[in-house]
Amino acid sequence: MVVGVTEGFKKELQVNGVGYRVAKQGSDLVMNLGYSHQVTVSEIDGITIDVPSPNSIIISGPDKQKVGQFAAEVGLDAGQGLGVVGLEA
Repeated sequence: MVVGVTEGFKKELQVNGVGYRVAKQGSDLVMNLGYSHQVTVSEIDGITIDVPSPNSIIISGPDKQKVGQFAAEVGLDAGQGLGVVGLEA
């Protein structure tokens, strides 16, 4: 059985910090991370972004490598436990 096709892969990310929050606008992920501007990331082919709450992100798709790479790119700036950090499964 092929896991990517039957179940898919997902990464859960959490947003930590006072006033830090995320939202989905269309196919874009809009993040307020304490900068003077919003950080916007667009979905790529084969990746689905879900925002169940203002401080969590779920990235899913059938390709494990794409899901992991996209999650790593979204969560680049996580120094001192603030920003976007991954939840270990």
